[in-house]
Formats: sequence, structure tokens, C-alpha cells
Amino acid sequence: MREGYEGTGPGAITPDGCAVELYARLPVGEEPDIIAAAVPAGAHILELGCGVGRMTHPLLERGFTVTAVDESADMLARVRGARTIRSSIEDLDLGEKFDVVMLASFLVHAGDEEVRRGLLRTCARHVADGGCVLIQREGPNHHTDVPRERVDPSGFTVRIASVEPAGEGVNSVHAEYVFPDAVWTQTFLSRPLTKEQFESALGEAGLEVDTYLTPDGMWVRAVPSA
Repeated sequence: MREGYEGTGPGAITPDGCAVELYARLPVGEEPDIIAAAVPAGAHILELGCGVGRMTHPLLERGFTVTAVDESADMLARVRGARTIRSSIEDLDLGEKFDVVMLASFLVHAGDEEVRRGLLRTCARHVADGGCVLIQREGPNHHTDVPRERVDPSGFTVRIASVEPAGEGVNSVHAEYVFPDAVWTQTFLSRPLTKEQFESALGEAGLEVDTYLTPDGMWVRAVPSA
């Protein structure tokens, strides 16, 4: 387990505290529709941090080709129909270019700044000329509207129980997922980024914002800097 990260609950837990069984249960949501509307039909997508394929599988169903990357063999074992690669994101260098590179799950908020730089460099290294990078950011008040919880229509509760300072500019976030038959928790490090800080981080990696895809600014399409 990485320092500052922890996970509890049934089944395998990845080094960053993610529970494989939990992620296999989470509903898909609207993300695949946001992605499909932002990129060319049939594009080849490099999905960084694919997990169990929660977004991979709907994207395949929509006609995209997906190369799915994750550091966890337990997560990748759940992915079907995509080319899978086991690797840390920051160390990935496939020597290939893709129409779309996707960095979801708020990974751009990695607590370790060097890791974040590595993630964005990997995005820039693999995006084709004329291609784009899709990034999911944390929403407004993500670190300040705490505690908060949401009851999913399918019957489970997601609770952000606490957010505590854990170093310069970094918070320790504790989340709980309560199902009728099981409970999982995850503690992880997250670095809040203002819009300006986010765009500066992109610039360091040779990327720039093309457009904010959602009104809340959580989904962003970036392109190689001019």
C-alpha cells in the first residue's frame, strides 16, 4: 500500500486503496456519453487507469477501440474486449500515438506533484497530432463541502466522511461506500487545483485546454500546445 493510501472491505485492494469488488459494482453514469460526444466516432482511445472497465466496456459498445492501462492485475482481469496493459501510468511509454488519451477518476489531482507531472507527460507522449486528451477534474467544493453523502438510485450510499490537511497543498480524503451487504472505505491523497493551477500543469506537459466539456468544468478536452 502506498503511503497515505488505505482501503478496507471485501476482496482485493489495490496499492492506492481501491477495492476491486467495489468498482465492479459502481454504476456507469454519464461519463461514456460525455466522452463519445467529445471525440470522433470510432476513435482509438488510450484509457489510463481503466480499473475494472467501468468506462471501457460502454466505450467499446459505442464502437471505440480501447487500449486499457492499469497497474493492478486484479483490476485488469475484469476487463473484456479491450487490449490491456499492466503498467503504472507515469512510467508508460508504448511508442504509439492515439486519437484520444483519457485520464479520468480525478487522477490529475494526485497528491504527489511529481506523479501528476508524470501522468500528464504520459498523456502528451501518447496523443497523436490532431488528437486530444480528456481529463476528469474534481468538482467545485470537492474538498470543502464535507461531510457529504449521496444515495445512488441503485441503493448504496457514497459518503465523503472527512478531508484533512496532509502536507503542503495536499489533503487526505476518506470515502465510504455503504451497500446493503458490504461496506468499503478508501483513504487517499488529493491535491486541489484551481483552474489556473490546472491549466499551468497542462502547460508544463505541453498541453492546453481546448474546451471545458461540462458546465461544472469537471471534464476537459485538452490538445497539444500550439
